[in-house]
Amino acid sequence: MVNRYEFQLADRNRRELGILQNVDIDINIGNSNDFEVTILFEQWDGSIKEGYYIYSNHNEYGGIVGEFKSSTKTREIFVRGYTWRGMLGKKIIRPDPGEDYRVVKGELNEILRDLINEQYEDLFEVSGESTGVIIGSMQLDRYCTLLDGITKILDSVGYRLDIRYVTGTRWEAGYVLIGAEKIQDHSETIEYSQDGYVEFTATKNYRGINHLICLGKGELKDRKVIDLYVQEDGSIEKDRQHYKGIEEIAEIYDYSNAEEDELYKKGIEKLKNEMNSSEFKAEVDEVEEDWPIGDSISGRDYISGIEVSQPIIEKNCTVKDGEIEIEYKIGGREGQYA
Repeated sequence: MVNRYEFQLADRNRRELGILQNVDIDINIGNSNDFEVTILFEQWDGSIKEGYYIYSNHNEYGGIVGEFKSSTKTREIFVRGYTWRGMLGKKIIRPDPGEDYRVVKGELNEILRDLINEQYEDLFEVSGESTGVIIGSMQLDRYCTLLDGITKILDSVGYRLDIRYVTGTRWEAGYVLIGAEKIQDHSETIEYSQDGYVEFTATKNYRGINHLICLGKGELKDRKVIDLYVQEDGSIEKDRQHYKGIEEIAEIYDYSNAEEDELYKKGIEKLKNEMNSSEFKAEVDEVEEDWPIGDSISGRDYISGIEVSQPIIEKNCTVKDGEIEIEYKIGGREGQYA
């Protein structure tokens, strides 16, 4: 059982300075993608500086210091920054010169290497292993973030983004190792419930939108209109309505300057976020395994009968007094009666 994570500090050259002690740490992966280190005034020695690295070895928890906040009320100093995943979310993929969209093709890790090397010189290193998965050709959204672009590529073939920090030696700087990993479904074997004595909240939302009326370019009767409908199995189709009458829940999506192709694509994205969903948050303080973003696990509440078997979409890692607690958030879209 792992009940203690050691977080280390490195300088701007990623040379290890030692273990962080007497600090509380809160790291989000999957949503805000940032971290906060809390240090009492009495424990502050000025050793953490802007541009320094805070990390836990061989996992995703870490990032670069970019903000300091001091509170005389609580007598605490807060050190903040983006995580490695957060840094990928702060870079933009641009179309090639003269092209409308960026198009990628090739083996997954080769694609990741090309995209990341454009943005970062040596902090990120992409795995040299081949996944054996080849993308023939994929068009990315215009000016999407590096994180969103990579996620779209990997999602399309059932892969997820693996991120971990590799500590440097006395002579070599540390680095962030990135690679494409096949998504695993652990939902048959990993279930969080009352049986595990974990704290959790479970949500099953049946009030989601199932009919999205997308309004695009044009005026009045000449305006482009696309009707998107959620099907019983959770899929989305155009012009084929499944839920009618009292079961229909409709909403307008106004995208006034969009041509038909763009309106359809963005409408699908909008409806996926608004349709029926399930969510389960579990706080785990006895960490035997640290499940990654993208893999699926299960949650069950025996009292309400809510069951959720979905991918992990967010994690919060909290370290207090050397003890770790990880909160998993799993969730996703579902059919009307799932």
